[in-house]
Amino acid sequence: MKKTAQIFTVLVVMLALVSGQSFAGGKEFTGTIVYNITYPDSKLDAQTMAMMPKTLKIKIKGNMSRTEMSLGMGTTVIIFDSEARSGVTLMDMMGQKFAMKMTAEDLEKEMKETPEATVVNTTETKEIAGYTCKKAIVKMKEKGSETETELVVFYTEDLASAKMNELNPLYKDIPGTMLEYAMNEKGMNMLLTAISVEKEKISDTEFETPEGYKEVTQSELKSMFGGQ
Repeated sequence: MKKTAQIFTVLVVMLALVSGQSFAGGKEFTGTIVYNITYPDSKLDAQTMAMMPKTLKIKIKGNMSRTEMSLGMGTTVIIFDSEARSGVTLMDMMGQKFAMKMTAEDLEKEMKETPEATVVNTTETKEIAGYTCKKAIVKMKEKGSETETELVVFYTEDLASAKMNELNPLYKDIPGTMLEYAMNEKGMNMLLTAISVEKEKISDTEFETPEGYKEVTQSELKSMFGGQ
């Protein structure tokens, strides 16, 4: 359980920046994108893998986004305002509810700690969730390392402008909506592939923080669940 809890805190950090996307400006999209999650080459045992999230849902309206995922320990919702550059992570786990705020300063710190990345566009395309997506390769190096890592992205320009990725340091130069992309943190690989894109009305209440959540910091969360 401790190992799973530690992995959970890693997931929260990984997904917080993913939630920083917005569709405001240029083309606009209001609706829901659902992604299938797989873990290629991740060295997770069967018990841990069974508790990992299998899908991720993002609801978007203007500069607001709501990212939802479930795993064996409970559910997590990340609400983010890209205009204010702030958000909150809501965790409902094992009967306990926690809220972890993310400020513009927190985001800036995460961005500074993220490896420098360059994007190489290609002519390859693939059909994903009904959209023709272009392939791009994101090349990055961890600070102090000579080893270069490549992440493959498939994106479409039919849903939103390039501005949607500007708060995501790894993918800020991707010129469209990512419908398949990878993330890596502490040796855990995640591949997200869109399985549905639905344009629909989204209520403003989806972006409100409900009552009953105890506010904690990221360090407090890690301490409570066995992190370092």
